[in-house]
Formats: sequence, structure tokens, C-alpha cells
Amino acid sequence: MRVRTAFAAAAAALVAMTAAACGAESNDSADGGPVKLEFLSLAWQKESVEANKALVEEWNNANPDIQVEYVQGSWDNVNDQLVASFEGGDPPDVIHNDSPALAGFASRGYLLDLSDRLPAELKDDIPQTAWDTVTFDGGKGEQGVYGVPFLQESQVIIANKKLLEQAGVRIPTVDDPWTWDEFAQVARKLTKPGERYGVAWAMKSPVNKVLNLALNFNGTFFQTDADGKSTVRVDAGEREVLQRIHDQIHKDKSADPAALGMGTSDPLPGFFAGKYALLPAGVYLRQQVVEQAPEDFEWITLPPLRGDTSAQGAISQTLSVAADSEHPDEAVKFISFFLNGANQAKLAKGDWLLPTSRTAAKDPSITTEENGWDVATASAQHLVVAPYLKVNGFDEWKSKVATPVFQQYFAGEITLDQAADRLTKEGNEVLERYAR
Repeated sequence: MRVRTAFAAAAAALVAMTAAACGAESNDSADGGPVKLEFLSLAWQKESVEANKALVEEWNNANPDIQVEYVQGSWDNVNDQLVASFEGGDPPDVIHNDSPALAGFASRGYLLDLSDRLPAELKDDIPQTAWDTVTFDGGKGEQGVYGVPFLQESQVIIANKKLLEQAGVRIPTVDDPWTWDEFAQVARKLTKPGERYGVAWAMKSPVNKVLNLALNFNGTFFQTDADGKSTVRVDAGEREVLQRIHDQIHKDKSADPAALGMGTSDPLPGFFAGKYALLPAGVYLRQQVVEQAPEDFEWITLPPLRGDTSAQGAISQTLSVAADSEHPDEAVKFISFFLNGANQAKLAKGDWLLPTSRTAAKDPSITTEENGWDVATASAQHLVVAPYLKVNGFDEWKSKVATPVFQQYFAGEITLDQAADRLTKEGNEVLERYAR
């Protein structure tokens, strides 16, 4: 966890930026003018930005007394910038982020507890499993809700439809998905040495993918005691997904070892060229497939794999209210409009992700068979809160321990026993510092 003083220099720069964007305008309501809110959005895909801006415009047209300014942010540096703005006393009123970032901000008093501020209609439309991703200790030993979860991601499989049909393999359905064993068998069948690999595991950033999929076998990687102290565990359930991916690379030879250093979208040229038949990836990759695939390329979205269960860990994109906002009630009203069922469907379609809203999940625009929306949306039923969300020190464990260990294990440089030993020993040394 970063200490506040580490961002003193950055604070001045960000304060100047936010002052230029909004400045004293937030106080206009005291002079009889409209309340002015600053909304920091991290939308980045063209469709998503357009959907966000359209909803802000719709709100502003319908609410002349509460005007919202759209401010474009970036996932690349948002949390460092937010710390600076919090420290400078001039944060955005409404903040777009993801749920892992909320725990630290909440514990330092930067975010408003929304537990008793949200309308029942909004709360009831979002399942408890999604609310669990934004529920944290606010620093006083009490649990609070520090954001509204609205978009989530599941891991599916993007497949070359023609290759599946030629191989005569069973096409899985939402009600009857592939098991991990069947997936391995299909990957072997689709592999042609020297010509094609059955699967490409893009593992440049492997940790979240492995940890989320590990829940297929009840692998949590962490255990937390009654005092909130977390320790790392790597038992049978945690080893399953690691072992299975490793076996596809080194034993079955059905997964391309060169893909290990790739980002999520990097295998797409090879996928389109027939070098890879199956791409395990987040549901959002469908957008890039639609945009980049050759005109005659046939592809299909396959549902999540099943181990002991089909459960996957989930994090949420969120909207929060700054604790220092001068207009928290108005900010909550805007969020309640922005994230109602109909609007969540628009945001999900723009981001190619899954809405948390039950109403949105029934919207015809994201339940159609076109571009795999029906399979993608149905996969949300298997999402549960990712256990690592509640682990203090997870980010350091992820970057300094788990990422290099996973990469070395998948590359065949260390054994699974060695990987498990390092994950626990080095990992617990990291977590111990956060428990003091």
C-alpha cells in the first residue's frame, strides 16, 4: 500500500489539472446556479466513450439544476492520479474505477460509504455477489459499500468455427460446457505439429486469469483469519489450472509456448491465419475479433470451462463518490440514473462486457446470438467475488511474486512444487508487512 506522502509532488500537478477542468465551478449552486459535478470516466473503446458521453448529455438535458462534466481518464495511471487529487482536496465527484482499487481508498477515508444512500431499485437490480466486490472495511472496523458495480468480465473461449466442424468435435453449450478434460482432448485433436496449435494461452499478465479460473477447482490461493490477516495457500485446488495449462504446453504440445509472452489480443493474427484454433480470453476480446477478422472468417464464442464447478472470480468496474465531494446527494442521483438497467445495457454493449444489472442482462441487444452475446451474457451466472479482492497486499504479491513465478513455471523453468513453495514463502513475507 502506498503512503500518502509519496504523492505530494504529484498532487500539485493533478490539483492544477482538476482546477482547470472544474475549479470553483462546483460552488456555483451557492450563487443560484446549477450544481456542477465532475465525472472521471475511464471508458476507452470508441463505442464505450460514445455511450458514456451520450448518457451524460441525456442527464444534463433532463437536469438543468445538476450539470455533469465528463472528464476523460486512463486506466494506465488513474490510481496514482486519484491519490494526488484526494490529497489535494479536489477529487472528481464521481469516480470510475475497478473494485480492487477501492479497498485502499476506502480504508483511507477517500470514498463515501454508499450503504444507506442508494435507491432500493438500484440495489435490488444488482445481485449480492456483485455488491460483495465493492464491500470493504472503511478503516473503522465496519464494512461499507464504496462503489456501485456495473460491468464485469468472464473468461470464455473464442474458437475457429470451421476448424471445430472439420474436426467433428462437440460444440459446447451454456447448459453443457466443456470440462477441462474435454477441452484438453479437443486441443490435442485440433493440433497439427508444424502447422497449428490447438490453443494459445496469452500469459503476459497471468495472475488474474489463473486465480479467477482456479475457482473452477475451488482454488482460492489465500486464506484469511478472523482478524483479517491473509496468508497464501497452494494446495490441490490451486494447482489444478496451473498444472493443466503447463501440460498443454509441455506434455500435450497443444499450446504454443511462444504465446506465453503475449497480451490478450496478440494471438489474433495467428488465430485468423489458422495457427491457433482456440483462444481462452475475456469476453471483451470479441470486439477486436469483430473489428479485425477477415470477412470470410467464421468464429464462435464458447462458454466457460467446467472443473468441479464453472465458478470464476470476478472484479467489477465501479462508480464511486469522493468523500470530499461538496454534492454527494446529487452525485448519487447521477449514478443511480447512469447505472439503471437500460443504461447498463448500453454501457455493457459499448464495452463488450457483462452488466451486473439483472434488467440489463435481459436486454435483447446483449442476449442476441450475434457476436456471441448470448453465451457471454449467460456466463455472468458463474461469477463470484474474487477472493484476492479482500487481501491486503495483493498487488505487491501479484507483481513481485506471482507474476514471475507463474511465468517461470509455464516456461518450464521451475517445477510446480518449486512454484508453490515460492508463492507461499515469498508471498507470505509480502503479506506479513501489510498485517503489521
